[in-house]
Amino acid sequence: CFVGTKEAAFIYAVTTAGLVHSVTRSCSAGNMTECSCDTNLRHGGSASEGWHWGGCSDDIDYGMSFSRKFLDVPIKNVTGKSGSGLAAMNLHNSEAGRQAVAKLMSVDCRCHGVSGSCAVKTCWKTMSSFEKIGRFLKDKYETSIQISDRLKKKLRRKEKSQRKIPIGKDDLLYVNKSPNYCVEDQKLGIPGTQGRECNRTSEGPDGCNLLCCGRGYNTHVVRHVERCECKFVWCCYVRCRRCETMTDVHTCK
Repeated sequence: CFVGTKEAAFIYAVTTAGLVHSVTRSCSAGNMTECSCDTNLRHGGSASEGWHWGGCSDDIDYGMSFSRKFLDVPIKNVTGKSGSGLAAMNLHNSEAGRQAVAKLMSVDCRCHGVSGSCAVKTCWKTMSSFEKIGRFLKDKYETSIQISDRLKKKLRRKEKSQRKIPIGKDDLLYVNKSPNYCVEDQKLGIPGTQGRECNRTSEGPDGCNLLCCGRGYNTHVVRHVERCECKFVWCCYVRCRRCETMTDVHTCK
């Protein structure tokens, strides 16, 4: 029921990005015999500008190649054709995850010189944190592109007026509109958000405004009783006080 939705597109992308990131990081750490650091950058740089490639650059090419074999090949084998129907869209979204890791690669440098003068720098390429990659893909999810439900080998935008605008490699694509996750639907396996505990002061996804889908929330006071201010008494037992706290708990209507 969630096939071809924006959420499915994000899952394909973030799963693939996670695999690329994990494998590449393992290569750089020397935990895999099939790969190590990226050796293509060695002995390069710009002597006139006072820096050269060195250190251990992340070999993202190996990570991307591994993920294509591990994740894409099974999809192609099942469908028989890599460019048919939903398979083409899923493969595109997986590739968007890889492109996110590649796009957010950065260059780190270490200075060398007397008293840290940075007369010469050694630089290497490194991946961004997976948190940053996740935020990038979340933004792509928010701006994902709906494509025509008449899926062919060439993926086309649903809006005819926008079909001349090219689809980027790092864009996320979906064909089916998402169901309403706010309301319970047992047939679709959607629990809804009624009764969910929320944070009244948060503006994030756990906030009452977003999580309760505009329905508002109920507030009730919860009494917590626990042992506190425990001390060891010689000899030999622990003496504690009994503390009570009252906490406001907010749940979605």
